[in-house]
Amino acid sequence: MNRCCTSSCWILIAALWLLGCSPSAETPPPEKAAQAARSPVSPAAVEQARREVAARQAVGAVPPPPPPASPVPAAAGSGAPLVADAKMATNLAASQPVGQQADALQTLRAASEPTDREQYAHQDDNPVKRAAEQPVSTFSIDVDTGSYANVRRFLNQGRLPPHDAVRVEELINYFDYDYPLPDSRQPPFRVSTELAPTPWNPQTLLLAIGIKGYELPKTQLPPANLVFLIDVSGSMESSDKLELLKPALKLLTRQLRAEDKVAIVVYAGAAGMVLEPTPGSQKAKIEAALDRLSAGGSTNGGAGIQLAYRLARDGFVKGGVNRVILATDGDFNVGAVDFEGLKNLVETQRKSGVALTTLGFGAGNYNDRLMEQLADAGNGNYAYIDTLQEANKVLVEQMSATLLTIAKDVKIQVEFNPAVVAEYRLIGYENRVLQREDFNNDAVDAGDIGAGHTVTALYEIALKGSGALSDPLRYGQPKAEDTPHGDEIAFLRLRYKQPDSDSSRLLEWPIRRDQAAKDWQATSERFRFAAAVAGFGQLLRGGRYTGRFGYDEVMALARSARGADPYGYRGEFLTLVGLARSLDPGQEGESGQAIR
Repeated sequence: MNRCCTSSCWILIAALWLLGCSPSAETPPPEKAAQAARSPVSPAAVEQARREVAARQAVGAVPPPPPPASPVPAAAGSGAPLVADAKMATNLAASQPVGQQADALQTLRAASEPTDREQYAHQDDNPVKRAAEQPVSTFSIDVDTGSYANVRRFLNQGRLPPHDAVRVEELINYFDYDYPLPDSRQPPFRVSTELAPTPWNPQTLLLAIGIKGYELPKTQLPPANLVFLIDVSGSMESSDKLELLKPALKLLTRQLRAEDKVAIVVYAGAAGMVLEPTPGSQKAKIEAALDRLSAGGSTNGGAGIQLAYRLARDGFVKGGVNRVILATDGDFNVGAVDFEGLKNLVETQRKSGVALTTLGFGAGNYNDRLMEQLADAGNGNYAYIDTLQEANKVLVEQMSATLLTIAKDVKIQVEFNPAVVAEYRLIGYENRVLQREDFNNDAVDAGDIGAGHTVTALYEIALKGSGALSDPLRYGQPKAEDTPHGDEIAFLRLRYKQPDSDSSRLLEWPIRRDQAAKDWQATSERFRFAAAVAGFGQLLRGGRYTGRFGYDEVMALARSARGADPYGYRGEFLTLVGLARSLDPGQEGESGQAIR
């Protein structure tokens, strides 16, 4: 009887091994196989083998070939296996305790899907525009930094990021540039401009527009009403997801005060509250609730969002910080999974005065497109958490900027003087571009600025006579001396609203030709470092406009502007540039196209 049981167990193990094997799997030597066949096998060993198979499949082992075509295929686009595979999965799950059956089915389903299902919104680079035809450029500011941390994750894994994973403005805005602080809180920020020859093309000028919000110590933040909305679905069962998320949110929890309150909502197949609104002084209770979280099941993000906003509205603090913090890989697969539907849900909820911060985690199935766009729709910000150090940066060092909004619906409009400027292009902000008429329309949403936030925008400008890409027009080309304001290159306008107002305020500044430095070496460290990051981001996106400016030039420029670097972020940037140079076969950048 024991011998029969042993044989049956080893048959099961062999079947499981064949199910989970990959071309790289090693075959044990015959003598070891024979020895294993003679050894007694316990039920625990069978269960361990089953778990090893699931683990091997979860990290991307190649599944066995599908069975012959079935007359009943899986639902289109569902990623589900054919009927024969589904039956096998059901039989395997049935042998486990009832509470584990759903997890087993989820694991086998995930193993049959592509190992890299990350989603990024496609955006073409902003085009070169002729000032005579389109003199006005309008866009919303953006304080997100998620793209930089995500790019870092790719490079540290030895891979170049997909072009669409690189949003140049988020790379630039990852860094603080030590812009001058405002003299008062009205307006709540200060605007700086700098103009100099472009490092990758000395025939053009680079215009830098910098915004610095007033700073507020964490101890002076108004009372906070926070809801942690946490994805605990099966896809979050990974060391870079739920197991990183817990200590990350603990870092924020330890900054809270007695007047702050936190509730925790989780969602998988359904949504539920696991911690009622709790004072920030009860840190042990909050952290214990985080420690109890485990992953399993499908992902109904829409239900979680609705419950989290309801709790935030119920605990609304007038004049305080009211915010939902969504932590997930963005892989919503049941309930409200339509992209536009989720955006509309968040847009509706933001009218209550509750903002949304999105924190992205993980790889393989990561939905960057959803995370970035939900934050934009929710009057919030987006960060990608690839390490605990990044969590500390976002949730501790920049806590005031992350949580407290000091200006909302901030829009920038630059009118270029066609008598002086031939062409221009905005670097980055592709998905934040607005129509000209949107600038004065207070009903059009735009980005928000938090306390201490830094925002930088760059334009590359070709002056008349400097050799623009497009041929000049035959008619309608006034000379600078024949037009008013001939000494101005552009006119900068900025609109913003106070956090509690629906009416915008207008600020304006002229940008004159005599502001331009003679060469980029004479510029500030902040200008040179921002230009280096912009060059790096453009190279990662294919380097269409950077000419022969390659990674070596980026590194030299960044080194010249490294400055004090108290947290080592700029030093890390140099390391990432070196990694990209080693990984990129087209590193010389000779195929790039520049504004001549």
